[in-house]
Amino acid sequence: MKRFHVNVTVDDLAQSVRFYSTLFAVEPTVLKPDYAKWMLEDPRVNFSISTGTGGGAGISHLGIQAEDESELAEVFDRLARAERPILEEKATTCCYAQSDKQWVTDPQGVVWETFFTYGASTVYGNKGVTARVAEMSTANCSCAPADIEQRASKVEASACCAE
Repeated sequence: MKRFHVNVTVDDLAQSVRFYSTLFAVEPTVLKPDYAKWMLEDPRVNFSISTGTGGGAGISHLGIQAEDESELAEVFDRLARAERPILEEKATTCCYAQSDKQWVTDPQGVVWETFFTYGASTVYGNKGVTARVAEMSTANCSCAPADIEQRASKVEASACCAE
């Protein structure tokens, strides 16, 4: 069963941990100097907060966490049909975990992550990919479906349809 994911960038981790622990009535399942995560069952959500991920405080991204590779493939297939540029990361380290991921932005520029986590890490990992995906969101263009692969490879361009 898939789990909804929310990541919020915070200015003060300790203050935010106190707030969210009170709100959720449980302490984080992962707590690091720059990151905290709650794996909640009611509601079924992977809620995380982190510092320094770029873009200022607020919602960093939303996502869907798959329980296994087949669920991830199912979600990835749906994303491919959504005709938006997709960034795929295999065997990546992010948020103190090892995962396979895909990143996409919706038509309004909201960043979405789909991922399957298969291991833990002692380091935070790749903070830069969220910023690169956010660049896709600032363009908000609607290219032809054939351009999806090309757009995903040109994330660092100022517009997702840039040549």
